[in-house]
Amino acid sequence: MLKPPHSSLLNVQSAQPFNAEPLASSLVEFPVTPEDLVYCRNHGPVRVFDEAHYSLVIRREDGAERKLSLNDLKVKYPIKHCAGIRRKEMGDLKPVHGVPWADGVIANIKWGGVSLSDILAIDGSAPFSGNLQVCFESHATLCQDDLYYGASIPLKKVVEDANVLLAYEMNDEPLSSDHGGPLRVVVPGFLGARWVKWVDTIIVSHEESSNFYQQRDYKILPPHVDTKEKASSMWAKYPSMTALPLNSVVAHVSRVSDYLLLVKGYAVPGPHTNVQAVEVSIDEGKSWHKTQITYQQGKWSWTLWEIELPCQGGSGTVYSRAIDTEGNSQPRDGAWNIRGVAYNGWGCAKWD
Repeated sequence: MLKPPHSSLLNVQSAQPFNAEPLASSLVEFPVTPEDLVYCRNHGPVRVFDEAHYSLVIRREDGAERKLSLNDLKVKYPIKHCAGIRRKEMGDLKPVHGVPWADGVIANIKWGGVSLSDILAIDGSAPFSGNLQVCFESHATLCQDDLYYGASIPLKKVVEDANVLLAYEMNDEPLSSDHGGPLRVVVPGFLGARWVKWVDTIIVSHEESSNFYQQRDYKILPPHVDTKEKASSMWAKYPSMTALPLNSVVAHVSRVSDYLLLVKGYAVPGPHTNVQAVEVSIDEGKSWHKTQITYQQGKWSWTLWEIELPCQGGSGTVYSRAIDTEGNSQPRDGAWNIRGVAYNGWGCAKWD
């Protein structure tokens, strides 16, 4: 198996399988994230494919199927473009199970590919009605907890959002193997666990994917479930995650002078709204200062923000909170769960 050239700008969280992220301070310098700063999340080895022989199977529950080559997708369908974070912080409160991601597991990318709604409509795999699921599978490699990687999303999401893509471009370049090339799923507004890389099979079904990563991972269990033994009987009782919550991160703090700080960061919206404002505090939330939004592009982009903030004394902590278009505010504390997912307590960074 060919080995992909991993970026040297990422901090490696685990070598096998390869999981790595950039510094958040590097991320916020670019409105659109360069490929070398895009995090890598894997549950098995990264696979390098020959694009000329890559194909996708679309299957119905009755067994009928259709096969499309990567060239079919590029030639026959119009191209369309659209544009477990902070687990380490949750783990500081109480141990969690999973890679200790910091705040660099995010990217703002221009994707290019084929709208999945176009593929399914022409393919006739299923009528667009009822509570159907679109299941994605990648048999590229064995995974840590299953024989393949699988996930699913409601068909309703595909019907209502033409930006759900089978993507083969990232930032106008061919999609690299490290990021799921030659073909991956892109589901704006959904967490990355549903964005299946190296996708080779799509099944329209009345049931969610039965895969481990859909049924027994990426779920928010209540705080009292604090061991794997307790969790084993609870996975089926809680829904699979779709979207992540309103969140913000303080990515960079530096001194402009003895009495002035430059603070930069990013914010991301919850599932149904957008980011309206980001505020920062250096007195643990007693007073808040509104930041300047320097980048926000469309419904699905992140929000970059910055502020020059007066300070006194030699050191302290800067906190951030995002506020959405419905007036909801990011909570001070994120709720703990055993998998360390969806942490969204105030962003924070120390300065001295």
